[in-house]
Formats: sequence, C-alpha cells, structure tokens
Amino acid sequence: MTASPTLERLDGADVRAGEPQVHVVALDAVTAPTTALPREPYVTVLVPAHDEADQIAATLAGLRRQTLPPARVVVVADNCSDETVAIARAAGAEVFETVGNTDKKAGALNQAWALRFRRVAEGERRGGERRAADRRTGTGVTAGPERRTGGRRTAADRRDGAADRRGATTGRPDAADDDLVLVQDADSSLDEGFLEGAAHHVLRDDRMGAVGGTFRGDPGGGLVGHLQRNEYARYARDVRRLQGKCLVVTGTAAMFRAATLRRISEARLDGRVPRGDGRGGIYDTTVLTEDNELTFAILHLGYQVLSPKECTLTTEVMPTWRALWNQRLRWKRGAIENCVQYGVTRITWRYWGRQLLTLAGVLITFLYLGSLAVSLIGSGHVRVQPFWLAVTGVFVLERVITVRDRGWRHMLAAATMYELLYDVFLQFVHARAYLDAALRRERRW
Repeated sequence: MTASPTLERLDGADVRAGEPQVHVVALDAVTAPTTALPREPYVTVLVPAHDEADQIAATLAGLRRQTLPPARVVVVADNCSDETVAIARAAGAEVFETVGNTDKKAGALNQAWALRFRRVAEGERRGGERRAADRRTGTGVTAGPERRTGGRRTAADRRDGAADRRGATTGRPDAADDDLVLVQDADSSLDEGFLEGAAHHVLRDDRMGAVGGTFRGDPGGGLVGHLQRNEYARYARDVRRLQGKCLVVTGTAAMFRAATLRRISEARLDGRVPRGDGRGGIYDTTVLTEDNELTFAILHLGYQVLSPKECTLTTEVMPTWRALWNQRLRWKRGAIENCVQYGVTRITWRYWGRQLLTLAGVLITFLYLGSLAVSLIGSGHVRVQPFWLAVTGVFVLERVITVRDRGWRHMLAAATMYELLYDVFLQFVHARAYLDAALRRERRW
C-alpha cells in the first residue's frame, strides 16, 4: 500500500517514515501559472487546532457531510499536548504539526501557507484514487453524499479526475489560481451546503476576495451560552437582511481563491498593506484579531467580502463569564487597534464610525446608570418619564423581533428585558478595551 502525500516539517526535518517528500517553497517566491477554471472546484481545507481533542472529530465530521466534499483536509496542529493529532489522523485527515511557532493561530497558518499545497503528479493520482475509494465506502474525511448514489460517478469524482489530469499533464507544483482554500476553526462545524455555496460565490466573481459564514452557538454554557446564542442569531439576521454584506470575514470559516492569497502575500512584502510577520505571511502575527486585519487587507486590495445565507455553521460558545470577558476584550481591542494600524482610509472610515458610535454608547450607558444611582440616592425613587418609557418600549420591541429566528419562546423571554444585563456587561468590556488601547497596556490572548 502506498502512503498518501503529507506535509513536510518547516524546519527541514525528515518527514515521517513511508511518506513521500514534499519540497518547501516560500509562498512569495513565484506565482503559479494561470490555468483554465476547472469544471469542479478543488478545495483544500485548513483547520488550525491547539488542544482541540474534544472538538476536532465533530469538525471533521461536518466536512464529511458537505455536498461539495473537499479534496484535501489538513489539520494544522499547533503545539498540541492532547490527542488532537491522533484523532485527526484516525479520521483520515492530513496533519501538519507546526515547528517553533509562538504566534498562535496566525503563525500556525503562515507556516502552512509556506508549503503552498505542493502537488506531485503521481502522488496526486494515487491520492485521488484513495479519496474516491473512501467516498464509495463512506470512510475518510472527504467522504460525502455520494454514498447515497449507488456508486455512480459524482461531481466530486469528476473534480478529482480533473485535478489528477492537471497534475499529470502540466507538472504544475502548486495550487492553480482558481483552486480554493477554506480556513476553519477546529471548534466549529459547517452545515452541509457551506463549501458548495462558498465556492459558487468565490468563483463566479473575480472581485470576491473571501466568503465567510454566519454562525450559531453550540449548546451548553448555561445562561451565558444562551445569551451568546441570542446574540449570534441577531447578527445572522442582520447579515441576511443585508444580502450577505458584512464588516468582517469571520475566522470561524472563510474561503479564499489561491490567487487572492498570493496577492495578499505580495502586498505584505511590498508594503501595500501592513507587513505582518515580514516574510509574506498571509496572516498578520502582530495583531490580536487576525481575521479582522485580513478583512482590511482584502478590502484595501480592491476585493469584496461576503457572508451569504447558505454559508452557515455552529461554533463554540464561551462557557463562563470570565472566558466571555477575555474573548470580547480581545475582539474589541483588536478591532480598535486594526483601525489605528490602517488609519483613516476609504475603507476604514466606516469602521472608525462604528467605533465612535460604540464609544458614544459606552458613555451614554454610564451616564444612564449614573443618573439612576443619583436619583435613588437623592430621592429614594426613580421618576418615570413618558418619553423614556416610549424609548424603552421601542428597545423591547427590537429585542423581541430580532430574536425571531430562535422561536416564539425566546421572543417572549426577550420581552422581559433580561438581556439588558448582558448588554451592560458588553459595554463594560468595550470601556475596558478603549482604556487598554489608549494606555497601550500589555496585550493578552
């Protein structure tokens, strides 16, 4: 039996015994020749994972259910001390283990990008045969809905054949410009139409720089988990009403064309966007929110971003208030610092506007709470003004309508305004983020 192609360590160490060697080529070294768009997209999925043994199996299972099965699934195992690597290999995924990475997710993905998904014709042919066999038997991470076709040749089979012929006839060592790369967090699980929907939007428009998803929260987490699920439902509703227009391509799952990634790398090297790690890495390792910064880079290079309604997934919720505080503090401070990093441009002015509105909301919240405290201390009661009662009614109506996707029980509960405490909590997080950014306090992940 011939071993399937795998990825070589970046430090030059020998690959595991029995596996073919893969030469390392820097992402910024050359640009792959332009080739005709294949009839079926070739999708590589990268799953960065740090100690995700509890989640990785569900993540890979979600990829097996895709209506457009990926050609390759590579788990980028970053400094794992648990069973993540073993579980991923048992599920049929390739595993790339980072070497000496101190830059968390961004650094891990940059190491993986440096390999450039190099293909060898003979290895690719054998890999295609193995994937086709896996799909027919329902095994392996790329097994998909063709198990229900009675062995008939499917779109995925045709895609594999196209990829095999390209490798055999051109000898091309790298991904074609129209090959697709999906980056997915290890604590997320894609709904079955995600890859097909994302590929459709990326390939139909050369200006589409990235396609992301909207997410629901996983079960669990008690009250704090419930509140996050409501929040995510409202965000998904907003994006859907805007026909997929979004401010940020979420890091939970995003698809790119290979040509776009090459252009981002080149732009980092020539200074059109922030240099990041200084070596042409796709992700900026100097920031707290690499997905937000990458969105800025994509937009500044003239591309568009989208989160279409068919690209949905579930993701982990923070299980405690402390974990939620840390997560949102990193998100908010990272967003603020990304704006400062890029300055005021034709792209970022809208983001600056949102930051100013958020800051105004923080100030209004503190003034409101302060006025209540003064009134209670001074007179022992709070006078109800008709105007503010009407404003409160509008707020309650908004809370009820925007959680409609979660069902009537959640709508009734929202009418009690119990989520007001969650909103106040987030305002305190925002206040801390603005303060930390202004004082340039030490940043922590």
